[in-house]
Amino acid sequence: MAVRLGVVGVVLGATAAVAPGPAAVAAAGASGAAVTPSPYAFADGARSIEGARSTADAVILKPGTAYKSSLPSSGKVSYSIELDAVSNAYVSVTAAPSPDSTVSVIDGLRVSMQDAEGNSCSVDTASFGAARSPHPIAAWGMREISPAKPLCRKAGTYYVSVERVDPKGEGSSPDAWDLELLAMTEPRTAKAGATSAPEVWDSATPQPLQGEAERRRGGAGFAVATPLDQGVWRDDIRPGQTVFYEVPVDWGRQLHVTAELGSTDAGGTGYTPGALDLALYNPARGHVADVSVGYDGDQKSGSLPPLPPVDHANRNAAVGQVGAMRFAGSYYLVAHLAESVADSFGDGPFKMTLRVRVSGAAKSGPEYAGESRPAGVFEVSDQERQAAAEGVAGGDDTAMRAVAVGGIGTGSALLVGLGVWTVVARRRSAV
Repeated sequence: MAVRLGVVGVVLGATAAVAPGPAAVAAAGASGAAVTPSPYAFADGARSIEGARSTADAVILKPGTAYKSSLPSSGKVSYSIELDAVSNAYVSVTAAPSPDSTVSVIDGLRVSMQDAEGNSCSVDTASFGAARSPHPIAAWGMREISPAKPLCRKAGTYYVSVERVDPKGEGSSPDAWDLELLAMTEPRTAKAGATSAPEVWDSATPQPLQGEAERRRGGAGFAVATPLDQGVWRDDIRPGQTVFYEVPVDWGRQLHVTAELGSTDAGGTGYTPGALDLALYNPARGHVADVSVGYDGDQKSGSLPPLPPVDHANRNAAVGQVGAMRFAGSYYLVAHLAESVADSFGDGPFKMTLRVRVSGAAKSGPEYAGESRPAGVFEVSDQERQAAAEGVAGGDDTAMRAVAVGGIGTGSALLVGLGVWTVVARRRSAV
């Protein structure tokens, strides 16, 4: 993928994640008080922009370029994108609240896309879940060229609007949130494709993959997600922490994932609903599916719902999670452990296991009449397969691979961010 960073970029991105983002700086300036920055690792070199209150002032997003912005507690902010009349377009928006923010049960992120005439092209929302634990969440806007969708097919300017779902809900704090935006375009196919989704696919949930777990330390953001392939993977996760992984899934292949949270020996009693949240996002960072696991101190597990093999025709499905499995590329697994777990069972770390199965034979995808932006984002390269086998982003030399595997660099910088989240969570519970 053109947007993947090497290990050097990973180290820089993870370190930058503990520096104040635009939302933290704005909030601190308004209140005079220090605001804990999010440990989310933004893409290295992401351009800082401001969302506009009026679409007339909206900054133009360039496909393939990462942007850093902020979302106020109330009202919409808008961005624009210039599109032709033949390409599909996707704009992913990731919100990263400060760890000392609070959120209501239904609070979250809403992303909508409209054309210049005000016609709605798409609306998507993302929420924090039952645990009300602030963490990075993502939603996407789409402009699709399809016979079944007569609107939003003209060339011209389109607008992406972003807002909070429930900023005044019980328990929600008025802090601004940091945003990461990334636009992508997908060219039309050279030949007319299917107009309906595949009717038959294996929806049975297979036995979770067995075997000894291998340690893989997750990244702190989409841009620095740790590559995984099929296997059993182990990581340590602390309350309030979010970790990112990416799995290359080719055309025709089917992904199955089970997440397990190990028992604790720290004592404590209680039950945390939605303690471990595992979300799956597609190569355009569009939400596919998720599973939430409650925790009472004993080992618990949960699996993502059955998902179809990756197929271009899936986009014609009425079910959202089937439609999201519409292209090959890197699929992202995002795991979050609710900060409230610490109230009953301590600061951890807690042992998390991911059992990742990629089944089915790879097949040829559609012939595109052009190049995606960024280039290669909707395909799986040999370099990406190698990176997934080794757990290090492709293109890194031997010395830097040793650094990543040894846990220096990204891991050390990430621990700094984790310390911030943990200290804030403990301070809040002590108040």
